[in-house]
Amino acid sequence: MADWNFVNELTATLCRIGRNTRTIPGLSQVEPFRHYFSDNSKLKYKELDEYDGGFTRREILTRYLLLNAVLDQGPDMKGVCLFLRDVISYLYRKEIRIFHRPLDFFKELGISIDEIVNRHESIKKIRSKDWARENDSTASRYNLFFAQSQRGMIATKQVLDYAIHRWGVPLCVPLLLEKDLKRDNKESPQPLIDYLESYPSAEIMAKELKDNDRYGLGSAIGDKACHLFAKLYVSILKLVKQSSDNKGWTDISYEVPFDSNAGRVLFRTGFFLEFVSPKEFENNDVIQRGKAEGGRHYIRVTNMRGIRTSVIDSGSEYFKNYVDLVTNYLKISTRPRSVEIQRLPSIIIYGFLKKNIHYSIADFDDGLMYVGTKYCFNTGNPKCSECPLKNMCKGNKKNHKLIDDYRT
Repeated sequence: MADWNFVNELTATLCRIGRNTRTIPGLSQVEPFRHYFSDNSKLKYKELDEYDGGFTRREILTRYLLLNAVLDQGPDMKGVCLFLRDVISYLYRKEIRIFHRPLDFFKELGISIDEIVNRHESIKKIRSKDWARENDSTASRYNLFFAQSQRGMIATKQVLDYAIHRWGVPLCVPLLLEKDLKRDNKESPQPLIDYLESYPSAEIMAKELKDNDRYGLGSAIGDKACHLFAKLYVSILKLVKQSSDNKGWTDISYEVPFDSNAGRVLFRTGFFLEFVSPKEFENNDVIQRGKAEGGRHYIRVTNMRGIRTSVIDSGSEYFKNYVDLVTNYLKISTRPRSVEIQRLPSIIIYGFLKKNIHYSIADFDDGLMYVGTKYCFNTGNPKCSECPLKNMCKGNKKNHKLIDDYRT
């Protein structure tokens, strides 16, 4: 049986950490968006539906968030934010208005690529030493250019592949939506938002963001990045136009954006092991024995999604909450028979919500990111003695092999 007191306490602690340490993407520092914000960098929500050119501010910001989510699939979130901010500001100074006119990026591809290369070198000088120290690596390995391969995301030096695939594909989504509207003799100041919110929930939208036959980003985006976009759009920037009583577009209407940080923290602390045994993880190719550096065991976090746990009894309050969650919030099933482990945090947070304890998936994810990047390093020397989870983490308190023997 799962220790529900433990998983509830751990979840609540991560939510508190996330809420108290959250850093919001610095959009107010991106030149074309500065007038969207007040002097104290607060988004002017009452002006979101005002026009900026042919589109609303809400639409332009959403296009930026989509590109941000695609690019932020590498190892340095801070670096990506600075990199994207500076490239966009430069292009707009040159009247290359890629969110208002996506074709500008391709028409001025030479300028776009030159600025991507130049700005990357500048960010590398600023961030590489800190990144190397935080990741037990060397500054020379710092790279924000990532491409898809048979092994997943890998660093690349081919800037053309990176620019067309990572920048071009998300820019083409609103472009194609505009073209389709014109073909049907229609127009809209927010074609991307109309498309996104045509789905019944943020979770379904996140899936279609990648998999839709016509508008899906395919290999340009990972599952984690799709859920990161949902988190930014729904909970962080709060750009949703849906009415507040639509449960499919609330703070628990999408799954946690699992990445290596999230998987590592939830494995080492023992959260996942309350519901899935190491053997079950191994059978599902999550734990790959001896495949990490130094003969350690590799945890492939992307393989966690879809694994079901039999620990939660179908007659329990937690399972009833799960049924309500997937039916009315995620809107992905009407008769779930078992719980998929990536939704475990959502079940617990939903239980808090029913008790008027208002945490969100974004709070939980931000807590995971904070702990994973500040303390729970993917090395044999994490900062356990300083970690805010040190007194409840099973890897620290009971079984240090969870830290010593595994890498993500």
